[in-house]
Amino acid sequence: MNKSRRPNFILFITDQHRADFLGCYGHPVLRTPNIDSIAARGTTFDKFYVASPVCMPNRSSLMTGRMPSVHGVRSNGIPLSMNSVTFVDLLREAGYRTALIGKSHLQNFTPHDPIVKRPAPREGYHEPPKELAQALRNDLADKKYEQETPQYWDSKEARVATPFYGFDHVTLVRAHGDEPGGDYDRWLEARDPKAKHLLGPKNALPHDYRVPQAYRTAIPEELYATSFLGERAEAYLEDSDPDAPFFLMVSFPDPHHPFNPPGKYWDMYKPEQFPVPEAFQRNDWTPPALVQAVIDERQAGKANLTGMNTIGVSAREAQEARALTAGMIACVDDAVGRVLRALEKSGRGGDTVVMFTSDHGDHLGDHRLMLKGAEQYQSIVRVPFIWSDPQTDARAVRTDALASTIDIGATILDRARIEPFSGMQAKSLLPVLENGKPVRDSVFIQYDHQSPSPGSDNVPPRVHTLIDGRYRLSVFHGTGWGELYDLQTDPGEFDNLWDQPAHAATRARMMERLALTEIEHVDRVPLPTRRA
Repeated sequence: MNKSRRPNFILFITDQHRADFLGCYGHPVLRTPNIDSIAARGTTFDKFYVASPVCMPNRSSLMTGRMPSVHGVRSNGIPLSMNSVTFVDLLREAGYRTALIGKSHLQNFTPHDPIVKRPAPREGYHEPPKELAQALRNDLADKKYEQETPQYWDSKEARVATPFYGFDHVTLVRAHGDEPGGDYDRWLEARDPKAKHLLGPKNALPHDYRVPQAYRTAIPEELYATSFLGERAEAYLEDSDPDAPFFLMVSFPDPHHPFNPPGKYWDMYKPEQFPVPEAFQRNDWTPPALVQAVIDERQAGKANLTGMNTIGVSAREAQEARALTAGMIACVDDAVGRVLRALEKSGRGGDTVVMFTSDHGDHLGDHRLMLKGAEQYQSIVRVPFIWSDPQTDARAVRTDALASTIDIGATILDRARIEPFSGMQAKSLLPVLENGKPVRDSVFIQYDHQSPSPGSDNVPPRVHTLIDGRYRLSVFHGTGWGELYDLQTDPGEFDNLWDQPAHAATRARMMERLALTEIEHVDRVPLPTRRA
């Protein structure tokens, strides 16, 4: 590897995009030629996993190279403290121009009150003041953590204050669907003042899809948020200083639900093109308790069909969700192509590492589920990661080396020849990329949530998972049960080996490894200031 130059970096990241929904990951229907072109010039990771299968925790782990239990964003609803050092901070300090174009979700983007709250004081007890009511003092109630909320953007003068977690330049979209807000609203107003009357499900075009959260947006594809982000990234590259290295994150809010691909992308794929998921074809599968509870809730008509958490779906709904998701991904792929062409036009393609990943997946009908939740199936914990470095000879390489979202920042810093900060728990993937040498024997995944899952006895679920390449072990706090799957013989994860005597030794070995992993990820900062 030629490391004589400090390269530029572009990181494309999508939202709720499972690994197998890309052409280069073997999808039999979906075509993604532009993303595939990145893989054709680099290395594709087949066993790349999230640190947490939910937005804010995993995005915070990407930025810090630390696990959710350590950086503090254990679940959605907790902003990443601006006291946290990010890998982007280190790039910026070393002279890189840093830019975020798209979704951040390092802060809350709804105005809703939290579900988890401090209990009311007991009768006759003195309640400490707010600054002493939690074990660690924090400033998370400060207005600087409101920069992704709709109220913040009510002002026409609103801008993200920079540096923002290390980013010098921020062009923000703060939500999903065709109403993502942030800087998009001003761009849309400038492009077509009448277009705001086309936004949202209330203005949707007619369609015959039954899957929850599907609506046919009236916004044309050239005014949709994905097109906006492609244009803004293109403009950033056109205006970049040729004498300064840059790090650019292009963060798409799609293909996250609602399912609303614009224009031609709505009809690009048909539900009938997608096979019925395996779970609907098997009579020998007994769903785990939490999964059965989700399915039962939908069948009883009690599921929240407009929310963010896992719901049960029918086979037809799964096919519809897959077709619409494929349309949104195709739209993203075209925007990626636009940015890649701008990169080549800038003359800096030969000095720029290009990456592609996502923050988590979506069940999309697997196990008769849709969206995401406490379930730890491959459909939501396994995501794409592609690394293309023009200064190497790697072309269309595939690796089954285990890797995690937390490793991205460490790898970028290593490639830029910048030392990481103390307390980073990530591993650089350069040994994998340079000579195929694995750097992990397992990946660690943490899940925490504010709201209870169906069947969890009104207890917010907490799940820790270990994957060693062959087995997936998941321990569900407070339930008395867990999951153990052999991903080699049972890639669909239908046969839970947790209670099977023949696999007791494997379960014990995995539990021991999980315990050692928990110890490994206890924080090691702040560093000591004296011996004692």
